[in-house]
Amino acid sequence: MAPLEFTLVALLALGFEAAIGYPDFLFRRIGHPVTWMGALIGLLDRTLNRDELEADRRRLNGVLAAALNVAASVLVAAAIGSLAGLAGPIAGPCLVAVAGSTLLAARSLHVHVAAVADAMRQGGLEAGRLAVGHIVGRNPAHLDAAGVCRAAIESLAESFSDGVTAPLFWMAIFGLPGAAAYKAINTADSMIGHKTPRYLAFGWASARLDDLVNLPASRLTAWAIVAAALADDGASAAAAVRAIDRDARRHKSPNAGWPEAAMAGALGLRLNGPKVYGDTRVEDAWMGDGRAEVNAYDIDRALRLYRRAVLLIAAVLGLVWLGLVILALG
Repeated sequence: MAPLEFTLVALLALGFEAAIGYPDFLFRRIGHPVTWMGALIGLLDRTLNRDELEADRRRLNGVLAAALNVAASVLVAAAIGSLAGLAGPIAGPCLVAVAGSTLLAARSLHVHVAAVADAMRQGGLEAGRLAVGHIVGRNPAHLDAAGVCRAAIESLAESFSDGVTAPLFWMAIFGLPGAAAYKAINTADSMIGHKTPRYLAFGWASARLDDLVNLPASRLTAWAIVAAALADDGASAAAAVRAIDRDARRHKSPNAGWPEAAMAGALGLRLNGPKVYGDTRVEDAWMGDGRAEVNAYDIDRALRLYRRAVLLIAAVLGLVWLGLVILALG
């Protein structure tokens, strides 16, 4: 019965998060699961990644840190699931789904990306830079108006995979512990998975784990965007497929190129390309062969495509759950 329950929990979690998100008052009072994971990762970093350690020892300690990070999250999630199970066969899965919704970002991603489009329209470039600075790691001071809008759409595409599809995928397969393990790995990658002198060795295990666990979701997200483009008069599914085939593997990330290429192709845009992090320019491949002069209206188009793709994923989850119900009754 576990796959049946896990799929239902994933579907309910997506519905809860899309409807209400994570309440601001709750965040102010107790924080968020990601901030709790971040606190643990920060503690492991300070304890196991000391300056005096050699690179080989840092790498070994990084493997230990990755294991402890995942184990802690899985144990807490399993405990929550066990306690929720005491509430009964109906209330139990609902409570687990509420907990699982905190590991998703469908609503919050939409809100933050839409804020960039609103800022560009209402406040111009400086307002847009400020808004996009909340969702990207690159230096917004180096972005022109088109760069701000491209960055917002790129973040939407990549975070669609990282913040929605991936946790849903692992939740549907392994339940709440699966989603918690994924989120712990993804959070660690964002904190210590950098190719800097401090983290090149220590963050190696977390970065490689993140590449691995994001592999299925990045491909699924790309094809969800393609499918959503079929139902959108302002998008091209065929161009999205061509962009995936031509560009996805050229991205520096083994996973981010898939949803970014799909989004670029579907909307007739060019995304990714060279970026500036801090004061360092990083060369990367362009995704798509459309226009690079992206505007706030294009963000609106991307958000519309994103909404359709999320609904499509929800429909697939629902169909899978219904199929499992039929198999269980048969």
